[in-house]
Amino acid sequence: MKITHLTTDSAAMQELGARIARHRLNRNLTQATLAAEAGVSVPTVQRLEQGKSCQASSLIRILRALKLLDHLDGLVPEPPASPIQQLRMRGKLRRRASSPHVTHIRERPAAWTWGDEP
Repeated sequence: MKITHLTTDSAAMQELGARIARHRLNRNLTQATLAAEAGVSVPTVQRLEQGKSCQASSLIRILRALKLLDHLDGLVPEPPASPIQQLRMRGKLRRRASSPHVTHIRERPAAWTWGDEP
């Protein structure tokens, strides 16, 4: 089953947890052994395998212990810079998104006064 076809967050988490459990079992590791290798608690491994949420750092540690971290490129590939962006940045990495360009209609300012006029 492809995770991309799952329509809910819960279904995607269930599939992710099941896949991690299958990888753990294929490596003949207990949850306790995986937890120790990853530097996380056993309940964290259990929650993840049950399709419940966990911290991103815990997921990364577990993926690293299972030798699956190299597959992260498949999940979030490196985005290519557009040719125009490459010219603008001249080799620099982009750090911020630009704000949307909104055309503001300025009203003509009122004539300046001292504020004590009647």
